[in-house]
Amino acid sequence: MSESAVTAELSDVEQKSLDEIPHPSLPEGTSIYGSTKVFPDYQAENGETYFTLVHGIAHESSVSFVAVLQATRALRKGFETAIYFYGPGSLNCLATRGFPTTGNSAFPGEHNINNQLKTFIAEGGKVYCCRFGLSLHGAREEDLIEGVIPTHPLDVQDALIHYARKGAIINSTYQL
Repeated sequence: MSESAVTAELSDVEQKSLDEIPHPSLPEGTSIYGSTKVFPDYQAENGETYFTLVHGIAHESSVSFVAVLQATRALRKGFETAIYFYGPGSLNCLATRGFPTTGNSAFPGEHNINNQLKTFIAEGGKVYCCRFGLSLHGAREEDLIEGVIPTHPLDVQDALIHYARKGAIINSTYQL
């Protein structure tokens, strides 16, 4: 049965409320935001690095996904770029996401982070994942997305020091 064949019965007041403002008020494709970019489109200068720390759970907010998108953009601007997932953020690195079987998306976007991390790695970015963060949630190291580098729990602080000493732009995201 097509969607147009099903019509809900509306009371007079429901129909009046529905008809008060025409919908859609603007046709699809109408621009409602300006496009002026305020800051210059910076590109990496020789030897510049960009480092992102992620302590956010996949699909619990946009924090983790946006951090990966920002790191990908920095990589494409020419920065040596790395992402370090730790704590619950480690769950972002699992290749075993899916339902009813791994690789199948139970909802649109379920594999956004997986796909973006694969793209990031394929384009030359480094992804680190804390083994302790995995262990906190019963995740296994062999379940990591191919190319993700497992790290010791004591590496979180030393990675931050390493990239800070390199003069990296550091983006630290955190979500509970």
